[in-house]
Amino acid sequence: MVGETGPDLMRRTEVAPAIVCRLVGAAVLTLNDGLIKLLAGTYPTGELLFIRGIFVWPWILLFVMRRGGLAILRIHNIKGQALRGCCVIAGAFLFITGLRHLALADAIAIAFTGPLFITAMAPLVLGENVGWRRWLAVLVGFAGVLFMLRPGSDALQWAIVFPLGAAICGGLRDLVTRRIAGTETTVAVLAVTTTAVLLAGLATAPFVDWVQLRPADIATFATSGALIAVAHSLMIEAFRRGEATLVAPFKYSSLIWATMIGYLMFGDLPDTWTLVGAVVIVVAGLYVLHRETRLKRRQQPVTGTGPSSRFWSP
Repeated sequence: MVGETGPDLMRRTEVAPAIVCRLVGAAVLTLNDGLIKLLAGTYPTGELLFIRGIFVWPWILLFVMRRGGLAILRIHNIKGQALRGCCVIAGAFLFITGLRHLALADAIAIAFTGPLFITAMAPLVLGENVGWRRWLAVLVGFAGVLFMLRPGSDALQWAIVFPLGAAICGGLRDLVTRRIAGTETTVAVLAVTTTAVLLAGLATAPFVDWVQLRPADIATFATSGALIAVAHSLMIEAFRRGEATLVAPFKYSSLIWATMIGYLMFGDLPDTWTLVGAVVIVVAGLYVLHRETRLKRRQQPVTGTGPSSRFWSP
């Protein structure tokens, strides 16, 4: 609008790019998950992550050359980068293990419990006061998980525990990403994370029998490397440009992509119980995000000097 300046104008100009980055990043990352599920049937998880990391690095070097040289890789927040790397490593191992045993849409739907876990842990980890509405949403969301688990039935999916663990790691990763986005460049975050996962995969070599890389899989690994580089860059940019409460809800678009990709690549379609559970989890997650957004708006000073304004200031 005419006459807008400073933080208000910057918010308006950054909202749309943040949402687009998150939506496209979710689609690209889901396609990558489909490729990883294909490869997971042949390669152990550590080897898979190591080889994929090798194929991600050429893209990182390309980003470095196009965005100002090696100075862009400078690390300012070592602890934050290390913590994010650990979250990504643990989440990657857990999620890929889950992909071996679950349909793509099932694994991604369970991963949507991340915001619920963060809310449940907030009183202990962050000292935050969680009201009864958010606690109720958390309980409803976990009820959705039970729909997918179907305890007591022959269809009990024990492998759901792996994407559940990945969801916790993913939620913590997003929190850390938000905290370090103000000091670390997108390329630096991607480089540190890729290196951490690559080394973690390599560390499994003495304990797990690796298999010889098949020439036919090189193109798939190369495509996965490109997709993961693009997806993580887009997600990091999304958190840099927009507040977490604005960006996070759009990750639920992954469920649509997962259903389509899962059917096209593997012929899998979620059954009724899985769909019901997924819808319950998504609704609960969206409500938690809605409540957190309202509470933050109430707590933000009228003068516009709250955390949101500081983030958007030049």
